Amino acid sequence: MADALLKVTDVCAGYGRGDIIHEVSLEAHAGQIATIIGPNGAGKSTVIKTIAGVLRRRTGSIIVDGQEIGGLGASDVARRGVSFVPQEANVFRQLTVTENLQMGAWTDRANYSERLARVHGLFPVLKERATTRAGNLSGGQRQMVAFGMALMVDPQVLLLDEPSAGLSPVMVEQMFDTVREVNATGIAVLMVEQNAIQALRISHHGYVMAAGQIVLADNAANLLDNEEVSELYLGTRA
Repeated sequence: MADALLKVTDVCAGYGRGDIIHEVSLEAHAGQIATIIGPNGAGKSTVIKTIAGVLRRRTGSIIVDGQEIGGLGASDVARRGVSFVPQEANVFRQLTVTENLQMGAWTDRANYSERLARVHGLFPVLKERATTRAGNLSGGQRQMVAFGMALMVDPQVLLLDEPSAGLSPVMVEQMFDTVREVNATGIAVLMVEQNAIQALRISHHGYVMAAGQIVLADNAANLLDNEEVSELYLGTRA
């Protein structure tokens, strides 16, 4: 297998003086989806926020395309080709769809029209609703705007924090289809998701977190077939 586009090694991070995640190591490869699953409070979102530069890692290494980004803030991480879609407050509700996408392109205005056309190709409804305020869209459409903003950076790595949260079952299906489409363009996707079964079904690799640590890493199909994982983390029994 080719070298990982994103490589996280022995990272510790947290809030205030305490660590939430402990010596976390994981990888994401170009054109593949990796998903982190685990119970609430396991530290999954902390991992994503640390990679995105929202939180600073205390120890360890975060490498993207061969370059260390672990000491950078969120804006500089974005400039290195890493886009982050947070679970909440991920669009500007008072701005139109087009204005949100323009905000997404803030790191580099070059080739704006080409990037916008690419986003419209993935999400035709965003072109149709171009002048609509994001706050007047459905939850699923707002999530499309958030994805579109992230893609306007032309990222190598896309970080998703609970992308299905708050969506209807129909919109959840559409959201996972969108993740697959984005991934098919060659972008490495690292996703935190409570909807573990559906997430693992579209993933290439999976990580199980508990108490701030990675307790199991395997390809996604093996995790779905693992009886202990099914019982403890997927809500099913073999």
